[in-house]
Amino acid sequence: MMHTFHRRLIAFYCWILGLYPLNFRENYAEEMLLVFQMQLDDMPSLNVWHMLRIMWRELRPLPVLLINAHLRERHANMEFDVEIREAESNPQQLEEIYQLARRNDQTGAFRNALIARYETAPDNVLLAAWYYRLQNGAEDARKSARQTNWLIAVPLSILTGLIFWTLSDVENLLVLDLVPHLLLWWSPVATMSALIFMAITAGTQFARAIVLGLSLLVATAYCIMVAPTFGPESASEQYLIVATIHLPLLCWAALGVMAGARSSAADRFAFLFKSIEVAIVAGLYLLAGMAFGGITIGMFAALSVELPEVLLRLIAAGGVGLLPVLALATVYDPTAAPSTQDFDQGMSRFIATLMRLLLPLTLIVLVIYVLVIPFNFMAPFENRDVLIVYNAMLFGIVGLLVGTTPIKGDDLSPNLQRVMRNGIIAVAGLAVLVSIYALAAVVDRTLDGELTLNRLTVIGWNGINIGILVTLIVTQLRTDLDGWIVTLQSVFSRATVAYLTWSIFLLVVPPILL
Repeated sequence: MMHTFHRRLIAFYCWILGLYPLNFRENYAEEMLLVFQMQLDDMPSLNVWHMLRIMWRELRPLPVLLINAHLRERHANMEFDVEIREAESNPQQLEEIYQLARRNDQTGAFRNALIARYETAPDNVLLAAWYYRLQNGAEDARKSARQTNWLIAVPLSILTGLIFWTLSDVENLLVLDLVPHLLLWWSPVATMSALIFMAITAGTQFARAIVLGLSLLVATAYCIMVAPTFGPESASEQYLIVATIHLPLLCWAALGVMAGARSSAADRFAFLFKSIEVAIVAGLYLLAGMAFGGITIGMFAALSVELPEVLLRLIAAGGVGLLPVLALATVYDPTAAPSTQDFDQGMSRFIATLMRLLLPLTLIVLVIYVLVIPFNFMAPFENRDVLIVYNAMLFGIVGLLVGTTPIKGDDLSPNLQRVMRNGIIAVAGLAVLVSIYALAAVVDRTLDGELTLNRLTVIGWNGINIGILVTLIVTQLRTDLDGWIVTLQSVFSRATVAYLTWSIFLLVVPPILL
């Protein structure tokens, strides 16, 4: 029994050490663990009470110790910031700083500080050269050396799940007795945990993570406070539903800013692709969790044991709360820029292959659909559900085209690139025809009735997505085969700005105008 307690305490202390910054662990973790083991060996006996006392002794000063350690880590990066700023026009001095960082095993801190400085001064030729040197030189090493920071991801996931569980009483925790609080708060809470995970793992940008996270929480509180100003209950409900849809888009944008506030078009597109990958991985985790939850409930039901509602909510809402950070930690490396993530293996390659296989199938479906439209032309003008399907289709097409776009063209032959490019143009063209048809139906219904928030939302999103697809077609027709991938990535990168702008507009302006 004593051996069991000893093993559990060692595992507990290793978990605590994992919360410290990487450089701290490399320098002190082994020695601290040895001292802790010697203290345990000197104890004549171990029982539950002794184990709890030891755990409390270690946990009580832990927050202060962690804060100090991470602040020291950030201070080291800030020192590099100052040195790099002073040497940004002196190649020899900058090389000496880099070599000093290598000798002190602080290459990662130097790299992060230099990238941060380059983002503030992208016109500096010397910093640009170092930026691409560090990015390209570190890519292959990261593919084999990357280690997921589960010691941070798992506790943050558990905390997020517990918050979801607290908000999961959807019958009592309602905004204006209309929409559950959980639907509004889930994305800001999950994003706050994701931002903290990214900041701690990367060892930088703690202030940016906190500011972004708090801004999302403030935006959610704003939506809840202004919802009653719409007057009629139906109008307030429309606004709250719009908020539940568009707050996650703000959260997604915050993660993009965290990944690189002034990133290039390639970085923004890579972030788009990784976003699809994270969503698919989260869906796979959700399927596994649903299977586990169903089996758990079924086992108790077989014994005629009915689990109380509070435990069912823990399994459902708490389980879903585990997913966002776990999915992010599985596929994304916060220490690397989006464009230097690993896209050559695993889920990235699977998604790219899947999307490219779906491209010809989607083209066939769109051709058939366009041919069938004249035989039931008035359907979207008369049936609101048909319009919902059209808008979902439009977002699906845009997502498919993003997933189909290559990150690099090195692994594709010129013939395959030509076929893929033509397929993308054809799908975009047919999607534009269907979208204009759906937009005409929305405008017609608006002219016959009134401009509601839902109709304003649909008209705006239709216009933005049509603009994206038309821009895609025009730029591709003007670009030769050598530059089509970069041009396509640039179109989708600029589209993220339009998505963010319209989301902010729908959350802020309607309470003032409508």
